[in-house]
Amino acid sequence: MNAGDQRRGLRAHLSGAAAEDIAVRAYADRGYTLAQQRWRGPQGEIDLILRKGAEVIFAEVKSSKTRDAAAARITPQQMQRVMASAAAFLDQEPRGQLTETRLDVVLVWGTGEVEILENAFGQG
Repeated sequence: MNAGDQRRGLRAHLSGAAAEDIAVRAYADRGYTLAQQRWRGPQGEIDLILRKGAEVIFAEVKSSKTRDAAAARITPQQMQRVMASAAAFLDQEPRGQLTETRLDVVLVWGTGEVEILENAFGQG
C-alpha cells in the first residue's frame, strides 16, 4: 500500500469514527445507551449496538457529503451481514432470539446532519 492509499484509508477511518460519534449522541438524546461500538460478529462488524429498556438496537452508520450519497452506500449484502451478526449477538442475550430488536440505518452527512432510519431493514 502506498502513502496516498494509507492517507485515504486513515481519512475514511476517522470520518467513519466521527460519524459513529454523531450517531451515538443522536441516540443518547433519544434516551438510548450505547452497549457496543464496532462489535465483531462471525459475519462482520456492527457499527453500534444500543439499548433502551429491554430492546436492543443494531445500527449501521453511513456517512457521505450528502444524505442521498450516504443512503446509496447501503447494500443488500451489508443488510444480510448485519442481520447475521445481530443474530449471533442475540445468542448471548438472556432472551436470545426472542429479544426485542430493531435494525436501524443512521445517515450522517454534511457538517454533522444526522437521520436515524428506524427499522430500516424491515425486521424486528
